Amino acid sequence: MSYLVLARKWRPRKFSDMIGQAHVIRALCNALDSNRLHHAYLFTGTRGVGKTTIARLFAKSVNCEQGIGSQPCGTCSACREIDEGRFVDLIEVDAASRARVDETRDLMDNVQYAPARGRYKVYLIDEVHMFSNHSFNALLKTLEEPPPHVKFLLATTDPKKLPITVLSRCLQFNLSRIPATEIEAQLQRILDAEGIGYDLASVRAIAKAADGSDRDALSLLDQAISYSGGTLTGEQVVTMLGSIRVEDVHALIEALAADEARPLIDRARRLAEYQPDYAGVLGELLSTLQRIAVCQVLGAAAAEEVEDDPVVRQLAGKISPQDCQLYYQIGLLGLRDLPFAPDPRVGFEMTLLRMLAFRPVTQFPSAGGTPGAKQPQATSPPANGSQSAAGKISVAKAAPVASAVPKTAPVPAPATTLATTAIEPTAEHWPALIEKMGLTGLVRELAKRCAWTSFGAGELCLAVDPQFVYSKATETRLADALRAQLGASVRVQFRISAEAAPDTPIARDAAERRERLRQAEQALEQDEVVRALQADFGASIEEVTVK
Repeated sequence: MSYLVLARKWRPRKFSDMIGQAHVIRALCNALDSNRLHHAYLFTGTRGVGKTTIARLFAKSVNCEQGIGSQPCGTCSACREIDEGRFVDLIEVDAASRARVDETRDLMDNVQYAPARGRYKVYLIDEVHMFSNHSFNALLKTLEEPPPHVKFLLATTDPKKLPITVLSRCLQFNLSRIPATEIEAQLQRILDAEGIGYDLASVRAIAKAADGSDRDALSLLDQAISYSGGTLTGEQVVTMLGSIRVEDVHALIEALAADEARPLIDRARRLAEYQPDYAGVLGELLSTLQRIAVCQVLGAAAAEEVEDDPVVRQLAGKISPQDCQLYYQIGLLGLRDLPFAPDPRVGFEMTLLRMLAFRPVTQFPSAGGTPGAKQPQATSPPANGSQSAAGKISVAKAAPVASAVPKTAPVPAPATTLATTAIEPTAEHWPALIEKMGLTGLVRELAKRCAWTSFGAGELCLAVDPQFVYSKATETRLADALRAQLGASVRVQFRISAEAAPDTPIARDAAERRERLRQAEQALEQDEVVRALQADFGASIEEVTVK
């Protein structure tokens, strides 16, 4: 007898054999047991998650000779013929190959005839989104008012391409990706039943590569069995998949945490021996960083999620939460840009180098801490008066006009950049200190709306703009961040003051932008070319073009 691939051999024969999709199974079983059956069902989801399998189980349930129910006998002629794919009243249609309107009309012409063998004539239309608009129109009338002996089961991986008129006539069930843990358990059951040896690493690698698809997992398992010649090992499966070992990803993160460029590049280049898919390597790196971030946020509560990987818990103690988030964001951007790199390996290496290059290394002298200590926080604003991209002036004019705008407009002196010597911070250091603390969200907004009043004798006083509404928790988080920089014994006092508004960093930034805008407008108004255009053509300067 010819070999039957695992995906066909282990196709579920009853609803209880299905893995995942519990929400869909429950709804269908209740409908079958109560005989409350709709005439049209639509199953959506990615490939290999069980759309056509559920549809065939439904067809078996409504045509079982023992009666309609969620547990067909599996032994009657109808059940056996459906399992073998030769039941005359189960009409399976591949919409990708029968998309022409005349074929759809021929199909609908046969709907009126009673079933030859079963209780219902079941039409299973796979990849229904491939129908043309004319084919959908030919289907609509029958789909809305079919004969009582007909059931329509539609399956698609792209429901957005279906007309709303079709969607409104069906009961829609969205099948989700199957969790990797459930696929792992299924693969272990199959391997045990087949008498094939394996280790846990090999099963996990296959389940992860399947990306939520049970059919893909079984196809990969077939391939792995052939590749290994018998017993599956994690290293063999990793080589077959063209992926890399998890130890290699851990080594990359170790080098990032140690801020070591040479070991990082050496380890990245050794990966070329595996001829990996660098997009997959970046994805594995991002996945590990996510697990590290979960460990850092949840602490001991995250033990169950990474109990099988103590290395992740160790890495969580070596890398700061700020750096972990930065690496994750840079990795996402690198994954997006990888197709545009001249070579995937080059793009991957540049992503790693970018993680090192953008790692903040600014030092801040704290009154209560160690001067010169390296802090994984945001860098301070430059002391040369340069502004962020949001604060620059750009004028959408011709070259002579643009040249009239001074390259460096005189603005009020920015806050002094913090030095690396142990000096006591003053009000002029306040904007730099905000950047140094790496604040985010409401805590950062509160800090930017506070004016530095005084600092001395272990007490820092901040005046808050009364227009800003915040919670006590936000105030506490800002105070904690300040004590982390200025010393644990520092007391932080907040008071609401209307006089604070003009002296807050956000107000000063706004004033500087207004001044730069005013100077840009003045430069344009005084430009000879602009004046000539105004005199000769009645031109005017649009305010929205001066930014």
